[in-house]
Amino acid sequence: MIEKDYETLLNIETQGTDKYHTSHLYHRYEPTPYEVLNLLFKHYTLKPTDHVVDYGCGKGRLNFYIHYHFQVPVTGIEMNEHFYEIALRNKASYLKKHRRGQDALHFYCGLGEEYLVQPNDNKFYFFNPFSIQIFRKIVENILVSLESHYRDIELILYYPSDDYQYFLDNRTPFILKKEISLPNTQKDHRERFLIYGLC
Repeated sequence: MIEKDYETLLNIETQGTDKYHTSHLYHRYEPTPYEVLNLLFKHYTLKPTDHVVDYGCGKGRLNFYIHYHFQVPVTGIEMNEHFYEIALRNKASYLKKHRRGQDALHFYCGLGEEYLVQPNDNKFYFFNPFSIQIFRKIVENILVSLESHYRDIELILYYPSDDYQYFLDNRTPFILKKEISLPNTQKDHRERFLIYGLC
């Protein structure tokens, strides 16, 4: 299936990028391609008890894709109010066609580092949404949440920066559990997924 086919299937509109983005701390919106999501979930599965948090969800593509295929709760966090409003419109459109589990789709408008990690949040998705400074703060928030509600958690990184990887490898208790390479890895070593978990 091509991008347009998936958009029709899910009854959403998530294509395009943010051409006018200027922040150096928060990166521009760019949705994960559907073919890349297909590859990820060919090698990585979600359980019915999982709850996914997508940092920098933009218009919600990952959220609807996961909900459609796995029917697990998904929370999308987006700081851009315009994209947040589009995500809400996409949610209304998606639910007209896919009513099952409609209370499992959530969107939060605000900064990722200000999101209060919930006790059932256990899978955290990052498509290079912000600088290493912001990423460090969010990982700290995730680890703090474990102090009151310990659970198995995993970080899913797509197109990870070297800074993200160095930080996780050397400054946190997370360990690299799995690497999923994409076909054009020879051109760009960042074209891959890294799955981090706690030992």
